[in-house]
Amino acid sequence: MGRGKIEIKRIENSSNRQVTYSKRRNGIIKKAKEITVLCDAKVSLIIFATSGKMVEYCSPSTTLPELLELYHKQSGKKLWDPKHENLSNEIERTKKENDSMQIKLRHLKGEDLTSQNYRELMDLEDALENGLTGLRDKLSEHVDGWRENIKELEEMNKHLSFDLRQREMGMENNVRELENGYHHQSQRGAVNNHNDYNSQMPFFRVQPIQPNLQHRI
Repeated sequence: MGRGKIEIKRIENSSNRQVTYSKRRNGIIKKAKEITVLCDAKVSLIIFATSGKMVEYCSPSTTLPELLELYHKQSGKKLWDPKHENLSNEIERTKKENDSMQIKLRHLKGEDLTSQNYRELMDLEDALENGLTGLRDKLSEHVDGWRENIKELEEMNKHLSFDLRQREMGMENNVRELENGYHHQSQRGAVNNHNDYNSQMPFFRVQPIQPNLQHRI
């Protein structure tokens, strides 16, 4: 007995639906790979499950953007609005400029020079000379700046040294004045003490023992 026809409708049981999705997903991806190999076809396949998980396949000989661009040309349908088209063109232009800069950078490093002709090599030499000249000028600017900074620091050091010396001299004069004032005050205190001592000494007047002795003589 042959297999009966399966009615194509949504599977209500979630477990059976998931099993069927996994089997059919693997089967359709297998068919996409087979037609790519057998018929040299360009195939792109994108599947989104109900969970939102994405599965994709694209023929090794192409890419999804290339197939979308080809679809855009063949069908005449606009997949992108003008804003996105301009953005795509800008990205493509930037990529080309980046590739060109990478090639020039390799040439400046001395790599991949065998493909360069005489004129291109001369232009490269001029570019290197100009770069070297600019580097020397920039280095000279830095050296001049360092020298100016050193001069400014030396002048600042001189001013600070002079100011410090003036402060030291002022402190020495203050100390000397304090010492002189202290000695002067000490001497004046000693004189005052001596005078006070003399003023406090009792005064004795010597009287002759025999008052009439002078008269006798």
